[in-house]
Amino acid sequence: MSVRAPFRLGLTGSIGMGKSTTAALFRELGVPVHDADAAVHAIYEQEGVAPVEAAFPGVAVGGRIDRARLGPKVLGDDAAMKRLEAIVHPLVRARELAFLAAVRENGEPLAVLDIPLLFENGTQDRVDAVVVVSAPESVQRARVLARPGMTDEKFAAILSRQMPDSEKRARADFIIETGHGLDDARQQVAALIHKLRAGDGDA
Repeated sequence: MSVRAPFRLGLTGSIGMGKSTTAALFRELGVPVHDADAAVHAIYEQEGVAPVEAAFPGVAVGGRIDRARLGPKVLGDDAAMKRLEAIVHPLVRARELAFLAAVRENGEPLAVLDIPLLFENGTQDRVDAVVVVSAPESVQRARVLARPGMTDEKFAAILSRQMPDSEKRARADFIIETGHGLDDARQQVAALIHKLRAGDGDA
């Protein structure tokens, strides 16, 4: 396993598995976390506004990209989605590299890259190991369907775009199980941090 300082731990997991909560636990326990989704939100308000508006006229409102206007222009259109990704992905990568440089400058031994579609987008080569956040299917379904505006149809559509949990688990170096509550998940995260900071990056 190719390792450079800091050790880059990729964090991923399907919808409703508890990935965001797990990322918060890493932060709570002192590990720097780069959130790819948050980076996209920031890009849509800053350096991405001009190029995205140029590619999809009419999606910028008040100096930022309006996702409600952008969505219909790309959803279900593979060519349009690829055009958008060609603009956004390099900008996300630039922010990720700046984050890692800052972590390295601070002498941190470990950093988490929170990448929701890590396997789907083939970005696992950018990390030293992958931790998959998982929970039983019944727990996942209950969590997702409790979200405002969520329906069985929307849930099924989201799952269709994500790699099955079983395959993610098979490809993971580490797994955080979130089906037994927050305290249990926190203990798992703390144990993994200890393991990685001790220099044992082998699964």
